Amino acid sequence: MRLKVIRTATIEAEPRPNIWDIVALILVIGAMVLIVYGVKQTTAPLSELERTPLSLDPATLPLYALRTTIRMLAAIVCSTIFTFIYAAVSAKSRRAEMVLIPLLDILQSVPILGFLTFTVIFFLNLFPGQVLGAELASVFAIFTSQAWNMTFSMYQSLRNVPKDLEEVIQSFHLSGWQRFWRLDVPFAMPGLIWNAMMSMSGGWFFVVASEAINVGNTTVTLPGIGSYVALAIQQRDLSAIFYAILAMFLVITAYDQLLFRPIIAWADKFRFEQTASGEPPTSLMVDLFRRTRALRAVTWPFSAINRAIWNLRISLPQLGAPAKSKGRPSRLIDGLWVAAILAGTAYAAWLTYRYLSASLGLNDVFIAIRNGLITLLRVIVLISLATLIWVPIGVWIGLRPKIAERIQPLAQFLAAFPANLAFPVFVVGIVSFRLNPDVWLSPLMILGTQWYILFNVIAGASAFPSDLREAANSLHLGGWRWWFKVILPGIFPYYVTGAITASGGSWNASIVAEVASWGDTHLNATGLGAYIASATEAGDFPRVILGIATMCILVTLFNRLAWRPLYAFGERRLRLG
Repeated sequence: MRLKVIRTATIEAEPRPNIWDIVALILVIGAMVLIVYGVKQTTAPLSELERTPLSLDPATLPLYALRTTIRMLAAIVCSTIFTFIYAAVSAKSRRAEMVLIPLLDILQSVPILGFLTFTVIFFLNLFPGQVLGAELASVFAIFTSQAWNMTFSMYQSLRNVPKDLEEVIQSFHLSGWQRFWRLDVPFAMPGLIWNAMMSMSGGWFFVVASEAINVGNTTVTLPGIGSYVALAIQQRDLSAIFYAILAMFLVITAYDQLLFRPIIAWADKFRFEQTASGEPPTSLMVDLFRRTRALRAVTWPFSAINRAIWNLRISLPQLGAPAKSKGRPSRLIDGLWVAAILAGTAYAAWLTYRYLSASLGLNDVFIAIRNGLITLLRVIVLISLATLIWVPIGVWIGLRPKIAERIQPLAQFLAAFPANLAFPVFVVGIVSFRLNPDVWLSPLMILGTQWYILFNVIAGASAFPSDLREAANSLHLGGWRWWFKVILPGIFPYYVTGAITASGGSWNASIVAEVASWGDTHLNATGLGAYIASATEAGDFPRVILGIATMCILVTLFNRLAWRPLYAFGERRLRLG
């Protein structure tokens, strides 16, 4: 009898293909064919771009959408790798953190045009005469709009791992490599996924600048939705803008259903709580692949290899972790380390001063600082308004997974909506009603960056432990007491992460928002973004560097004086466990 049971189970376990295998195989092969076809276009000579100029024909949009999507997927892969390395080193090493986190503040504040000013020539010279060089420059530009908020999110998660989980890991005597994949990455996953979605949307926000590159005498226009939008704005073609919006919506819906929705459903198991989640997120793609037989059998060896790699007992270096010895050697090393940082900073400042002083005067510095303070005021006002609006909405969405599933594609689409597509409305409205551009162009700065706050608050509310919610219900906490005693402390680290990246993104967006055009009508608002944009278009590299340096200094000071103390407070007082 026992033999018969075993025999039946073995026969039933055979990986015989079913209808779901066919559907999944079609999707996988179709995705691979599209990616290979899109990548093949990057091997063409650069002269091919001149022979086939950009067209506003809607029939070209599918190919343009494919090219843009491949660039963004390549950038998000690079951003993920960068996040894992940079955030882990920053969170695990006190001395590395002293350099890497301020550097991250600076990097996220450098506008995308600032990167393009120097990277376009580098990549074009790296692959002379090939489209690949321009493609890499575009991917790098999109990467600079995606990586920083993902890195901040993972860094925040690694610094706030509950102490009881750390004690469990220590009791199992896991190596540093095993701890990273079994504790650090799973705990960071919920917030990281929502920030990855925001990063994809943030890439759409800057896709116009990354595909229609115009730096000094260098002009490169890559086929894509961003360059399509730039041409439509130049020619005042409203129907083309409508087609571009429709194409964006279809592409965002596709990768939401095929990529992010399955990842969110898979990552729900990493939530930190002692009770089961009431309404776990679902995904049609996850259900599809779970129903396959042959395909799961084919992928089993890859899963086994992954598990074997994750279980390797590799002792990672401590990277200058806080010393437990007597103190004086640690103070000596810290002093030498700080001295080296200050020396490097002073040397970089001296080189910058020598370069700028050759062509600019003190009056130019005052103009840049004045413009920077004006943009800073805009950022503070806009972040405050976005906080008041989106924190309550994000909490409401995050605590309801079913609603979050429905809102998620819409939120991604709104977050991806480039400011350039709103130029017709703003420019025509400002000119028609004779409004002040300094005031009415400001909302364009927050158009794409307010979603950093919403997505991080949704991630924080989604990851909020159900047992704490049940405890609050049993204590009959409601109204303002529930907000200030329960949910706001619970999501505070996530909010600070979102606010930091939103403020940095707003500075970045000022390059696009403070200079708006519709056909031959151009509007400029007074601010540092307009200052850098005009200098970049004119190829005035000294003023570009002065504007970028001013922006970096102001952002770093604001982060150090405002956001970092709040970040430390959340890490010290509002840590789970």
